[in-house]
Amino acid sequence: MMGVMAEPTDALRQAYQRHERRWADNLYVYAVVSRRSHGVSIGINLNPGKECNFDCIYCQVDRSVASSVRKVDLERVAAELDAVLQAEADGSLYTAPPFDALAPDARGVRDIAFSGDGEPTTYPRLKEAFEVAAAARARFGLEAAKLVLLTDAAYLSRPPVREALTVLDANNGEIWAKLDAGTDEYFQRIDRPNVSLSRVLESIRDAARVRPVVIQSLFMRVNGQGMPEAEVEAYCDRLNGLLAEGGQIKAIQIHTIARRPADPSVTPLPDAELDQLAAKVRARVPVPIETYYGVGESVLTNVSRG
Repeated sequence: MMGVMAEPTDALRQAYQRHERRWADNLYVYAVVSRRSHGVSIGINLNPGKECNFDCIYCQVDRSVASSVRKVDLERVAAELDAVLQAEADGSLYTAPPFDALAPDARGVRDIAFSGDGEPTTYPRLKEAFEVAAAARARFGLEAAKLVLLTDAAYLSRPPVREALTVLDANNGEIWAKLDAGTDEYFQRIDRPNVSLSRVLESIRDAARVRPVVIQSLFMRVNGQGMPEAEVEAYCDRLNGLLAEGGQIKAIQIHTIARRPADPSVTPLPDAELDQLAAKVRARVPVPIETYYGVGESVLTNVSRG
């Protein structure tokens, strides 16, 4: 079955492109209008110093500008999170761009997401950070909202991260694990990581044996060239390998560039090209596929079940 969202307004298209990790005078907590969350996503930045173990060529974090904040103050995180959630609850969040682009029936907190300017699982007090978000979620009565971890998946097998994930599991949590390649050569080219692809796959498998995970895959053109056909096949092989080894995959998010990356060689896949790639994955991998188009052409979202 295929579902198609109504075509967004120009204001909503612009809202999708605005992912500033700032709100009011906050240092750590922000809000965005998210394509993949289908509405308001509250972000928590555990890497204000822009620390990351990957250096993806499509990253939109500007690391040429030094951050004014490097350490995380969890008490301030809690206070900032309450302030953003209160603004959403009383409606004041929707009085200014980009949130005023949302129709009344499209409002509401879809998730509280750990993303930000680096890899969240590198933060040593991750479990405590999850507990802060879980407490706020309960306090504001956000039973339908998810706690989401957006991760490059390299460290999901570390014991402190495994322990932290139990908090996620108890609070409608979801892991969105990055997988952008099928071979280590392409992985090194696109993600420029500090680990091998096999390490990432092992880490995803271990987490996915405990709970279903979402695979987030960003595909693009590099110097005008899309993902090679052999790489797409290898990518499908890796996904099927995870399933064969007992990994549970809830969905695969196939998306492309929505905002300008730091590397000018990287450009979005056109809609038709992204559709072709998604069709190849859909034909080979028995998992629901969600396709998110580049804002430059379309931000329609097609969701295929099965």
